[in-house]
This record gives sequence, C-alpha cells and structure tokens, in this order.
Amino acid sequence: MLTMQYKVTRKTLILPLIGILVFVAYLYLFNIDIPEIIATIQTINLPVYVVAAALVLFEILFVSLSWRSLLSFLSVKLSIVKAYLYVSYGTFVDIIIPAESLSSEITRVYLVTREHEGTGGKVVASLVVQRLMGMGVNIAGLLVGVRILLARPKINDWMLALTLVLAALTAVFFGLLILLCIRRQWTLRIIDAVTRLARFISRGRWNLTKLKDDAVKTAEIFHDSMTQFRRGPKTLLASMLSYMTSWVLSLLIMNFVFLSLNYPVDWGTILLTYSIMAAIRAIPVGIPFEAGIPEITMTGLYQLFGVPEVLAATSTILSRILTLWLKFFIGFGAQQLLEFVMLRKNR
Repeated sequence: MLTMQYKVTRKTLILPLIGILVFVAYLYLFNIDIPEIIATIQTINLPVYVVAAALVLFEILFVSLSWRSLLSFLSVKLSIVKAYLYVSYGTFVDIIIPAESLSSEITRVYLVTREHEGTGGKVVASLVVQRLMGMGVNIAGLLVGVRILLARPKINDWMLALTLVLAALTAVFFGLLILLCIRRQWTLRIIDAVTRLARFISRGRWNLTKLKDDAVKTAEIFHDSMTQFRRGPKTLLASMLSYMTSWVLSLLIMNFVFLSLNYPVDWGTILLTYSIMAAIRAIPVGIPFEAGIPEITMTGLYQLFGVPEVLAATSTILSRILTLWLKFFIGFGAQQLLEFVMLRKNR
C-alpha cells in the first residue's frame, strides 16, 4: 500500500514561513510597533493562555466525533482515536499544501479507504455532509453578525458589505452542493466530462476506462449514502451537535486569547471575525488561506472593531500559534504515527 511519509524540512515549512514573512511585512508597512507587540506578549496571563491551548485539543476532538458518527451510520467503523488522528493528519496537509478548502477531505478519504477498501463513496458522503454542516453554521454566524452590525450606533459599511457578500457566496456554494447531492445524473455527467477532457489532453494515450468505472461506482455509493442520511435524522442531529460544540470551542479559544492579554472583547467581535475567516476558508476554490492572509485579515478585522492595533496584532499572533502551529505539530505527529504503523503492517 501507498504511504504519505513526511519529514519536517524547509520545503514542508515553506508556506507557513512565507506566511510569517508576509505578516511581518504587513506590520512594517502599516507601522505597527513590533517591539511593543513583543513586550505585550511577555505580559500575557499564561494559565489563561494554556486553557486556550487545551481547548484546541477538544475542538479537534468534537470535529472528529461529528465525522465518526456519520461514518458509523454508514457502517464504516473507525475508533475515536483514529478519527482524531485522521482529522489532525488532514489539518497538517491543509497547512503544507495550498488548497486548504479541499486537501483535508482528500486526505481523509485516502486514509479511510486505505484501511477499508471500497468505502470511498461513503467517506465522501460523510465529508460532504460535514461540509454542509460547516457551511450552514457559517451562514448563520454571518447573518447573526449582520444583525449585530446593524444594532451598533456606527455601522461600518465595508464590514457590512463583506459580511453580506460572504454569506451570499457561502449560500450559493451550499445550494450547489445540495444539488450535486440529490442530482445523481449531474455527478455522472461531471465524471463523463472530466474523462473526456483527460482523453483530449492525453490525445487518447491514457487508458481511463477503469478510472472512469471506479469513479462511477464511487458516485453511485455516494448517492446511496446520501439517501441513507436522509433517513437518519438522529444521526445527523448528533453529528451536528458535536460540530456545533467544536464551533463554540473555536470562539472560546479566541476569547481566552484576549482574556490572557487582559483585554476582554465583546462576543460580537469574536463571532464576526471567526465567521468571516471560516467563510473565506470554506470557499471550495483551493484558496491558500494559511500563508499570511489569515493573520492580516484577523488583525485588520480586529482594528475595524476598535481593538488597538498592537493588541489586534498580538492577539492574532497568539491565536495563530494555537490554531496554526499547535495544530501543525499535532497533525505532523499524527501523520508520523499513522505512517509508521502502516509501514510496520506492510512489512
């Protein structure tokens, strides 16, 4: 069987390191005092920050539980530990490959089908349902954010427009994904179109018959699995509750970071910032959203909400240490462990 062995090298870290350089350039460009940021970091309430770090572990856990319950409903057995490792592995690949909105799902499909052959369609169905849950929560968060903005004495027109545009885009992708789930013929036509395109590019040199047959079989299983989900509302509710818990934990992480700086912010600021970040990340067009853009976006959003620029930049740095670098090393550890176990099993 194939393995996906990685080592932490310069190439592995290239995108995160580029992100750091881009963010530092942003700080210089907008004259944000870097020595003052460093001094502010040295004053953090460490026990409160450690709580935020612990919440990251639980956030991953509840995402894993949400996904595992969907897989179990489709008779794909996965332990809680393996689900946790697979989700962490996917996050690791998200960070090092510039296609954050898709690479985690592809990685998890690979990992599960490597262990349980012939389950690709079921795994894809579980991930699509979880993606729909995420989109639904993002839309709700953005709409609540619009309500919060309209209730404020001064309305930031730029922020209101951005929130509405992201809510609309997310809703469009949500609708298209729903249509693909219920229109079996659409999926088959897409497979046929991709196959024809590949044959045209290769000028007939590639034998794609088996690949097309496998893709059609996977698509059929996928649509059968989606039909099963419509008959299992209790499973969907349980999965949704776990996913919502992970979402709340994500908000708490941001809140505890501000508390560690002794600068509490209102929940509207946290909700809108997180919802905007999540909406951009979830747009399925392969946006490389882990290389500097999140730091600049978060810092800019916090400043628009009235957070002083040094505190905005400091809280962003502290948040990204947890949501990027901590997850990076958890994911790398999961990847090394899983590939080591697979290597020994193959031998």
